[in-house]
Amino acid sequence: MGTNLEKVYNPKGMEEKWYNYWLEGNHFYADNAKEGPVFSIVIPPPNVTGQLHMGHALDNTLQDIITRWRRMQGYNTLWLPGTDHAGIATQIRVEEELRKEGLTRHDLGREAFLKRVWDWKEKYGNTIINQLKRLGASCDWSRERFTLDEGCSRAVREVFVSLYEKGLIYRGHYLINWCVECNTALSDVEVEHIESPGKLYYIRYPFADGDGYITVATTRPETMLGDTAVAVNPEDDRYKDLVGKTLRLPLTDRTIPVIADSFVSPEFGTGLVKVTPAHDPNDYAMGERHNLPQIQVIGEDGVMTKEAGRYAGLTREECRKRVVEDLKAAGLLEKIEDHMHAVGHCYRCDSVVEPLISEQWFVKMKPLAEPAIEVVKNGQVRFIPERFTKLYLNWMENIRDWCISRQLWWGHRIPVWYCDNCGETIVSKVDPTHCPKCNSDRLTQDPDVLDTWFSSALWPFSTMGWPDATKDLERYYPTSLLVTGFDIIFFWVARMIVMGMEFTGKPPFSEVLIHGLVRDSQGRKMSKSLGNGVDPLEVIEEYGADALRFTLVRGGSLGNDMRYYPEQVEASRNFANKVWNATRFALMNLDGFVPAATPTDFSLGDRWILSRYQRTVERVTNYLSEYDLAEASRAIYEFTWNELCDWYVEISKPYLSGKFGAEVKYTTQWVLWTVLDGTLRLLHPFMPFITEALWQALPGTGETIVRAAWPLAQERMLDPQAEGDMAVLMDVVRSIRNVRSEKQVPPSRRIKALVFADGRPREILEENRLYVESLAGLGELEIGPATGEKPEQAIFAVASGVEIYLPLEGLVDLEAERKRLEKELANSEQEIKRCEAKLSNEGFLAKAPPEVVEKERAKLQAYLEEKAKIEESLKALA
Repeated sequence: MGTNLEKVYNPKGMEEKWYNYWLEGNHFYADNAKEGPVFSIVIPPPNVTGQLHMGHALDNTLQDIITRWRRMQGYNTLWLPGTDHAGIATQIRVEEELRKEGLTRHDLGREAFLKRVWDWKEKYGNTIINQLKRLGASCDWSRERFTLDEGCSRAVREVFVSLYEKGLIYRGHYLINWCVECNTALSDVEVEHIESPGKLYYIRYPFADGDGYITVATTRPETMLGDTAVAVNPEDDRYKDLVGKTLRLPLTDRTIPVIADSFVSPEFGTGLVKVTPAHDPNDYAMGERHNLPQIQVIGEDGVMTKEAGRYAGLTREECRKRVVEDLKAAGLLEKIEDHMHAVGHCYRCDSVVEPLISEQWFVKMKPLAEPAIEVVKNGQVRFIPERFTKLYLNWMENIRDWCISRQLWWGHRIPVWYCDNCGETIVSKVDPTHCPKCNSDRLTQDPDVLDTWFSSALWPFSTMGWPDATKDLERYYPTSLLVTGFDIIFFWVARMIVMGMEFTGKPPFSEVLIHGLVRDSQGRKMSKSLGNGVDPLEVIEEYGADALRFTLVRGGSLGNDMRYYPEQVEASRNFANKVWNATRFALMNLDGFVPAATPTDFSLGDRWILSRYQRTVERVTNYLSEYDLAEASRAIYEFTWNELCDWYVEISKPYLSGKFGAEVKYTTQWVLWTVLDGTLRLLHPFMPFITEALWQALPGTGETIVRAAWPLAQERMLDPQAEGDMAVLMDVVRSIRNVRSEKQVPPSRRIKALVFADGRPREILEENRLYVESLAGLGELEIGPATGEKPEQAIFAVASGVEIYLPLEGLVDLEAERKRLEKELANSEQEIKRCEAKLSNEGFLAKAPPEVVEKERAKLQAYLEEKAKIEESLKALA
């Protein structure tokens, strides 16, 4: 399009300009009527409360790279975006705002509170969407969805009612995870078990008959008030005789039995375990097996209940302290030990989770899990890297029922009503007006909402219009790929596969690409508490989105965590500068160039760069096909910087001048244009903004690089001989450049070089003398046979079998160089004497640690080698 480029690459303004250009041109739109192969992907919906963080930046950069690549390959490509209503997180945010006004949600009432949440969502809910656009996400924004929109809400009801009617959703009393801060139930995967320092308390339980006691170890002495048994392993010979006896529960007026259960580990504590069915999942299971009472001594607010007797009204922490004091006073606390153990924390607010018995809604997962296990085992769903398959299967094969009710107001209200007249339970896809049993209109809806992950589990098909048979569903479902972090395999990935199989009969995607976390430079997880988080938007503001994207993808490896180094973003920005400047050079030399017929008479440099470009196309495409985006980015980087910019651009300069004729100039222009055009296409998925700007400036391009064809490697352009010949020349040039650098010879000084070789290397040098002269900065180049007479005062090097001599005269000031070398020689000899004296000292050898002695020996060896090199250089000056 002939756009003039600024002299200096500056992403500010440019990135916004091109993103608006893409939106205005509708270039991300997926046409479900278009024929051809399909690539579809749904975004892991970020929380509507969210702000872009490094995890989002990595996850969405990976998705965007793959999406842009498939779009360029000609796939009918859909990247479907949207946000999650984030039940707990959003409600907490709005309740915090209310507290500033001195109000609670209960002051407003449910309807008014929900209006406030919707108002908040309308005001702030698009923040992360706009931030994803700044990152360059090429989503089809015309299809943006929200987990609480009308279509998704309808799908949620359809699924709930269907599962209920099949007997797969039920309501029951069960031990669940309860967050005392968020005041809601949590599913197992919403609890983060964090290894924490604690105490192990050894408590004496007296026998009811007054004859002695047993000692039980526990990490939670406050729950002792709810004990209903003490258990031993039936195979533990130490305690077999205790089974059936009765104990007096300390600090209470109750007695409890000793039972035998194989769950008990004889190795833990004393081998005797207190059983508190109302406050521990394992104890709950034992209680069910032995028909034990369930006594709840901790309430939903984290405060001790009336069942705790004299400790009622205390917090958990206060109660623990008081119980320990009272046990000591009664002579029933034997000892306390330090103990590391895994403590469950709420994944939202980080408070300690309390296991409580509660009436909740559950999904029976075992029957639903079977098809979801089978599609992974038979390869219909593939995890990348493969090692995550085992993690998925292990969890699915040991899956527990899913607690899906939450004690919140924001979310999908459970579609269950209770008749106030006859007690009938009504489960319906539409709001009922009358009880089907007694015809009463006095109906009360269940106050709870569904777990946020319930609606997210339907995301791949609910967003495409299910349960209706829409064109999108027919064309784009199942989706091709899911990109996500390993930390939500259980939260989301597994549940999507479960629901996809149950309601569509198909897995929701065929491949799952798992990536790691973005950690800080020390390898620590980024967190507010450590203060080591990095705001991607600040990075974009300083360096541009392209630099951040390239850093994130280049710094990782398949499935593993990556470390974030600010210097790497700067390096990516430097790479963008390099590409910008190379394109500006090309444009200055493509003035008047019109791409026409493919030339036939190429120079060695032309054949070499065309061949290397074909290999790069093949490498990058193969890496992308394997989802090894890090290696793909490295392949582009190495080719663009090291071969195109550092070598071919320099090689092309003499030929672009026109002094070798119009035909040679056109050929060089054509090669430069062809390779640059293709390189920008290869780079586009990784750095979309700069590549659009540069590609638009090239002659003969189209409307947008977004829809430009992905390069295909052309075997006819591969030229192994050109690559081999060019490698010889590059090796020779590098050797000469290295000497110039060592001797600090300025680029402007034209020096002399003599090279000696036989056979093909000599032919290459003779045929391409211009390359060596121009690239190595030579004023004179002599090429002779290997047996030719060599100069005496010269620096010598060997490269690819070619002997290189650079006469010292004219290269350096001989006298000054001799004095410098003699000074260095004296320093080396002095250090050698010092090391030898130290190593011959018996006292040093006897007292110094072995590693210190070894270090001294290594120093001596290094100085000896240095001395030999200096003497060799002095000999050359003689």
